[in-house]
Amino acid sequence: MFIGETLQNLRIMNGYSRKRLAKMIGVSEQAVWQYENYYISPKLPTINDLREIFAVRGTYFYRKDMLDLYTVRNNIPLMNIAYRSRVINVISKTQSEAKHMEYIDSFINYLTSDLSVPTDGIVRLRDKCVQYLNETNDSREEQIYQVARLARKSLGLDQWTNRNLMFLMEKSGLFIFEKTIGDEIDAYSLWTADNRAFIMLGNLKRSAVRRNFDLTHELGHLLLHYKVEFTNLDKQDYKEIEREADRFAGAFLLPKEAFKEEIQMIVRKTNPDAYIEMKEKWNVSIQVLGYRALHLGILSAREHRNFYTALHRKSYLKCEPLDEAIPIQRPQKMKSIFDLVIREGIIDFQKMLEVDWRIEVEFLSRLTGIDGEFFYNYITKSIRIDKNNVQVISY
Repeated sequence: MFIGETLQNLRIMNGYSRKRLAKMIGVSEQAVWQYENYYISPKLPTINDLREIFAVRGTYFYRKDMLDLYTVRNNIPLMNIAYRSRVINVISKTQSEAKHMEYIDSFINYLTSDLSVPTDGIVRLRDKCVQYLNETNDSREEQIYQVARLARKSLGLDQWTNRNLMFLMEKSGLFIFEKTIGDEIDAYSLWTADNRAFIMLGNLKRSAVRRNFDLTHELGHLLLHYKVEFTNLDKQDYKEIEREADRFAGAFLLPKEAFKEEIQMIVRKTNPDAYIEMKEKWNVSIQVLGYRALHLGILSAREHRNFYTALHRKSYLKCEPLDEAIPIQRPQKMKSIFDLVIREGIIDFQKMLEVDWRIEVEFLSRLTGIDGEFFYNYITKSIRIDKNNVQVISY
């Protein structure tokens, strides 16, 4: 029997309305609703279309999917997803990303059911921050500074560099992924109900320094805004929450004492080109360096206006020096976990594709943001000789 819920889950995760999916497979919107609600079953040609669209096996729709087996119910809090975005959350987009996170969470549970993957580092850090924020009488600015300082120390970052930032964040227990989220959203983050921390990075064309800022902006949300119901924020509150995460990112990436000491060596502080060496060292954009100098009183408001005017004149607001040269960090944690469970024989990859998940490699690539070639390396290759004595490799 065709299981409508499996189709609904895939449709929501991919951000398709019923109307859009209906147009893609050549049926009515009402028909899609009927498929999902068990009134009728799609015919074989429609099943084949759905299989191609969602990169799953033909049998996918006839058994409960992995969400039913490996997802903890209500583990992804829809209201607590924190966006780095230029617009307030659109509910349909939030639902789509929450469903994507359910699949990712389920995938992690599947891979690690026989493993112990430490996540206590980031949880301990969060709890320390929450305790401090609940007990302190410090100003909000001081709170942001202290949380950033505590986070940097807990992650083990050197006081004079941001090298290995993503690695140390993943090591602490964070799960970081990347995907094309959309033009209006740079990244988002969330805590699951069972204390798993996620950051989803978008727009892979962004520079390394902008990615670092996105990472730490979302870390700020995870530590400063735990349990905040983002979907209920009005426009003003939303902007203030975003400003706090921005200020956290600046304080985290550019520690006050080290930054003040280093910037004193710059003679022409309103000249953006004078900051190029600092950008390379700290892996932070020139624009952020200027804002941090303003925030710490190193640049006056007037000097910062001159600095910003120069950024605009040099077209650095679109593309800064070294943007193409500094390598972009990519998440590695899921690759390492996947490699371990396959290499140690904990999971049979072909069985996973054909029997357990009933999906194609492209599905995994879309889900995790990892290039398909990575997964193809784990598929057993069979070599045969065709009638022309040519070796043919099949998977």
